[in-house]
Amino acid sequence: MNVNEAIIDCLTENGIDALFGIPGKQSLPLNEAISERDDIRFVVARHETAVSHQAWGYAETSGGMAGTVVIPGPGDMNAMNGLKNALNDCTPLLHVAVETEPEIRGGDGIHETPPDTYDNVVKENITVETPQSTVAELQRAIDAARTPPKGPVRIGIPKNFLSMDVELAERGETDPPSVGGVPETKVEAAATLLAGASKPIIVAGGGVRAADASDELRAVAERLEAPVVPTYKGKAVFPDEHELMGGVLCGGAGRPTKELIADADAALGVGTDFDAVSFRHWSIEIPEDLVHVTLAADDIGTGYDPAVGIVADAARTLDALDAALAERSIASETGPERAADTREAIDSRLAELRDVTEPPLTSVAALDAIREATPRDAVVSPDAGGFRLWALVSFPAYEPRDWVTPGSWATMGSGVPGAIGAKLANPDQDVVALTGDGGLLMCLHELHTLAHEAIDVTVVVLDNSDYAIISEEAGRSYRMDDGEYGWGETPVSYTTVAEGLGLDVERAETPDEIETTVADAIESDGATLVEIPTDPYEPQSGVWMNE
Repeated sequence: MNVNEAIIDCLTENGIDALFGIPGKQSLPLNEAISERDDIRFVVARHETAVSHQAWGYAETSGGMAGTVVIPGPGDMNAMNGLKNALNDCTPLLHVAVETEPEIRGGDGIHETPPDTYDNVVKENITVETPQSTVAELQRAIDAARTPPKGPVRIGIPKNFLSMDVELAERGETDPPSVGGVPETKVEAAATLLAGASKPIIVAGGGVRAADASDELRAVAERLEAPVVPTYKGKAVFPDEHELMGGVLCGGAGRPTKELIADADAALGVGTDFDAVSFRHWSIEIPEDLVHVTLAADDIGTGYDPAVGIVADAARTLDALDAALAERSIASETGPERAADTREAIDSRLAELRDVTEPPLTSVAALDAIREATPRDAVVSPDAGGFRLWALVSFPAYEPRDWVTPGSWATMGSGVPGAIGAKLANPDQDVVALTGDGGLLMCLHELHTLAHEAIDVTVVVLDNSDYAIISEEAGRSYRMDDGEYGWGETPVSYTTVAEGLGLDVERAETPDEIETTVADAIESDGATLVEIPTDPYEPQSGVWMNE
């Protein structure tokens, strides 16, 4: 059987029905095999930097898995940004890289890059050494990507293998990837510690989403009456409207949330690695009575020393913990009040920014209007950047798979590609990409992908003509001017650019205009860009929320 056809068979048999990439001469045998089928879609991006973010958005919002296809060298290296993002977020995806032929390898063939170049941006890096082993190695790559802790796996397949007709080896059928059981004695110790606390707190990370453990998290939080503080990556694993919501721990988190954590006498950290980004180089004060649940053993003891460490699946552990807590008397009685006080303090700090109604708006005022216009069950894909920090603390999210944004990698230019992947994975849901103009300029080319591939995404760009979060720091902490890195004298008309790339376009400047315009854009068929001017000199969340 031809190798190229067997590869596509293997992908579809594993439920992979979407591939993102840019065709090149090296990948054409694969594209030929795809073109003859209707059970898998190849989405042609405009830059390889976007393809891995598109597959990431697909997986983050579906719980499933997509793949990418790139040419050697430049294509492969352009995709590294999104691969590292997926690695940090424990997001499964299959990265198919067409490799230099073995007989040419080492001879500086076109685009040749040593395969080990990619070792540090993927969970596993596999190079196919013989054509007969291609499908067996492909299956190994898929299994590795799906085995918790999940992540991106790169498989390099030499171009000349793709067109060969050879007898292909097959891997024997294996059991589904499993994370094993939960250590009962550790769960009992954790339950005793948490049940005896008068002011417990829960810190929830992206691992809760990866384990589909939001229901289990909610059950434990409600039984303990413990406020929940999600991290950057944990936002939406616990609904913002819940009475135990205590704010998001991120670069925009202010004193109320940090004081809520510091005032606790015990903490449960679940699905988080306590990374240096969310925890401000571990300056966030965490109670000594800490229970840490994670799938990666080397996360235990990083940043904080736990009283109880558990290396296990978040859903299984939370379920077992809830059962153990049910047998104990719970000391906490003030969780809802502590969480409500925290939210009230956050809202009080945001009030002045929310009350701006004349353009240019603050990010908070614009985001409030966008939230009003966006259906509750829409998928929202916020890019990284200064506006995202405001979104993390002020833009409500309700379901874990309806919010897709980078974690500690915090890469700009991921919002629109992530939304493309999300829409392919969730064709019946509305999808909204939220982006600043700085982030949009890093993936502007993907607006054309939206138009050409007829992908119905609403792109909302908050335009302040500045890398404002950088300019603010430059003016506040260094001998540079306010707006040091702005381009207000040479503004970009994103409506003009987007219209030229084939999108419908709108512009809105006031909260009322934003609500009407964004709602209409979401309701309409086809991709639409809505441009909203915002204030480049507004305060940045990391400063404002801590004053």
